[in-house]
Amino acid sequence: MTYCVGMLLDRGIVFMSDTRTNAGVDNISVVTKLRSWSAPGDRFVCLLSAGNLATTQSTISLLEERGILPAERRGNFMKQPSMFQTAKLVGETLREVISYTAEGGPNAESRFLGSFILGGQIKGGRPRLFMIYPEGNFIEAGPDNPFFQIGEHKYGRPIIVRTYDPAMRMEDAVKLLLVSFDSTIKSNLSVGLPIDLQLYETDALTAGYRQRFDQRDPYFRMISDGWSDSLKAAFDNLPGFVPQPSIKPANA
Repeated sequence: MTYCVGMLLDRGIVFMSDTRTNAGVDNISVVTKLRSWSAPGDRFVCLLSAGNLATTQSTISLLEERGILPAERRGNFMKQPSMFQTAKLVGETLREVISYTAEGGPNAESRFLGSFILGGQIKGGRPRLFMIYPEGNFIEAGPDNPFFQIGEHKYGRPIIVRTYDPAMRMEDAVKLLLVSFDSTIKSNLSVGLPIDLQLYETDALTAGYRQRFDQRDPYFRMISDGWSDSLKAAFDNLPGFVPQPSIKPANA
């Protein structure tokens, strides 16, 4: 399992993913699930992946290979005319990989499935964010759904829903997502450090700031400890429960 988030802001897009992959409690390793590409001045594209590791890695490798081979230039995902067409190509490639990997195609057993969050900007367009499903179809982020999560998202969602503001600074968005990831890591052993971060600023058309947070990172430790202390303080400040006198029904 994994946890990935793509968040659309007025100032750009914030991408974050964990790196844990496991095939059992005694077979855990670290693999990046955040990949980005840029053609400075023309476009920036970022992919977050969740699901079967072989499926998602094969999809990314196929996209990259088809962008290099002359006979496959039409399928170059870094040459698409729009982010919509880029999302369409990623979805088609994912569906193709699942189809030839498992008998039964997109309806095959779940162990062969994968999903992506795709975001970026192409010159002449605005920053856009998509979530791509194993079936190859996708949805786009907008005012009603300004962020996407894939993987083990239920533990980290409440803090985002309560705090997200499209006008927030990117630094505050990073802080928010680190709290979301910390809550998820504490609740589910299948999600773990290190955490990969990628920032993209609107109209930059090139990769922005990138960082990996591990257990030794002083800022992540400060956020984790500070959030735990703040929750405890907020709980202690809530009024205590006072039992009410029992009231017998009128017909008793």
